[in-house]
Amino acid sequence: TVVLPKSRQLPNETYKENQLVKVYIEGVKDTPKGPKAMISRTHSGLVRRLFETEVPEIYDGIVEIKAVSREAGARTKIAVISKDENVDPIGACIGQRGARVNNIVEVLGGEKIDIVKYSDDPAEFIGASLAPANVLSVEITDEEKKTCQVTVPDHQLSLAIGNKGQNVRLAARLTGWKIDIGSESSVNEAADEE
Repeated sequence: TVVLPKSRQLPNETYKENQLVKVYIEGVKDTPKGPKAMISRTHSGLVRRLFETEVPEIYDGIVEIKAVSREAGARTKIAVISKDENVDPIGACIGQRGARVNNIVEVLGGEKIDIVKYSDDPAEFIGASLAPANVLSVEITDEEKKTCQVTVPDHQLSLAIGNKGQNVRLAARLTGWKIDIGSESSVNEAADEE
C-alpha cells in the first residue's frame, strides 16, 4: 500500500474509496518492509507530468516546459517555449476551447493555471510571468543579484501583486528574479523628485 500524507494533499481535498487520484512519485525509499513510494499531489512535478500527458506537443518535444512555480491548490505558473516557429506554445497547452488546460485544472481540483511564454531575455520573461497583469516596463537593476523594477499601469497594480502577493511571488519563483513592482504614477513621482 501507498500512503498519501496530509502534507502532500491539496487543501480541502477529500477522497472516496476506489476513487482514481493522480499523484506524483517524488521518490522511493528503502524500508525494513521493502521499497516505499513517496507520493504527492502538491509537488510541481505533478503539473509538469499532467501537461506532458495532456499536450502531445510537449510529449513529442515540440513544446518545452522551461519552468513551473506552484502554490498547490491555489495557483500555478508554467513557462513554455516552442522549438517550431509554427507552433504557439501557449495555444498548444490551452487546447481548443481550453480543453487541455481545463482537463488539468479539473485533476488539480480547480487550481488556477497561468501559462506564459518563456524568453531568454530576462526582462521579457519577467514581464510575461506577471500575467494576467499588463507590464509597461521591466528595468534590470542588478543582473548579478537578479533584481528588477517592474512598472505596471495604476489600475493593474493589485492584479500584478495578486492576492496576498501570490502573483508576484509565483512570478519571482518562476523566473528566479527578485521583482519589485511599482505603479506608473509612483514611478513618475519618484522620477520627478530626482
